[in-house]
Amino acid sequence: MGSKFFVSDCEGPISVNDNAFELAGYFIEDGANFFQIVSRYDDILVDEVKRPGYNAGDTLKLILPFLKAYGATNQNMEEFSSRNVLLIPGARDTLDLVNKTLPSFIVSTSYEPYIRALCDLTQFPFDNCYCTRLDLDSHTLSKEDRNKLKEFRLSIINNPQFENLERIFWEEIPEMEIGSLFQEVKPVGGEAKKEAVLDIINKNNFQPNDLIYVGDSITDVEPLRFARKNNGLAVSFNGNQYALKEASVAIISDNTLITSIIIDLFYQYDSKEVLAFARSFGENSKKAVKEHNVNPELASKLEETNTRMELVTPENLEQLKADSSKFRKKVRGESIGGLG
Repeated sequence: MGSKFFVSDCEGPISVNDNAFELAGYFIEDGANFFQIVSRYDDILVDEVKRPGYNAGDTLKLILPFLKAYGATNQNMEEFSSRNVLLIPGARDTLDLVNKTLPSFIVSTSYEPYIRALCDLTQFPFDNCYCTRLDLDSHTLSKEDRNKLKEFRLSIINNPQFENLERIFWEEIPEMEIGSLFQEVKPVGGEAKKEAVLDIINKNNFQPNDLIYVGDSITDVEPLRFARKNNGLAVSFNGNQYALKEASVAIISDNTLITSIIIDLFYQYDSKEVLAFARSFGENSKKAVKEHNVNPELASKLEETNTRMELVTPENLEQLKADSSKFRKKVRGESIGGLG
């Protein structure tokens, strides 16, 4: 029997943050609005246009010249990130449990300074993380280009039409010296997240059907689909429409305790047992906990949480999308919860 292993996205299943959104809001003028426009554009490129070579989460690449123009540096991004890590309740205990139970990895689109800060806080091994690496300080920005980027920001906010963003991101910025960031930085999202999962499998001689993957957004579509199609376990934690469409199990909760429970069951038994537990949990959670030999210590705390879990089916998918999306906004705030 192969070794079971756990891979999770970070922002959503582990932390409340959307670090890139928060950095944009902190450094860039009207940055929250700016980020939301670019994020919607990212969703269109991935979901509708399906641009070759463009991955979900490449927003994190597109906003970097603007962060630089408004004074972001390696150091102040790191300082901001370490001051602003906000975990989902229970996440520290869940990470502690998975680390002791089975090989565990974080695969996140987030920038490296944020993932380092989260690892410092939770004692999760940074060596087991895949994230978006960058070095803003190695790029220079002339005063002329700085002003030009500030004009582009205003243009994007005043005219968020697809054609305008296409021109700015694929014609104007690539002509600038700072445009080299687009080639250099490779956000870990979409297909790149699946590649990270494959790298974990290859390096450790794991089998795909021994994978449990937890995600919540458009950047998790590829690894969730990979887990599901290979008879692993694909779990949406407060996921949006994109994640739910590819998940086998939907969790809607204000606490990661339920993640701990299904990891424990997955470790002791297999994905079939977790799916059976999720099915019966959707019908009667107390009965499910009794019948499926759930760790008593974990079970005793479950009632203190607001937790719902169901198998994702064609019949309940639309309802789950509506309920999970609403709850996601409650847990993570309207702005972050509404991002793709």
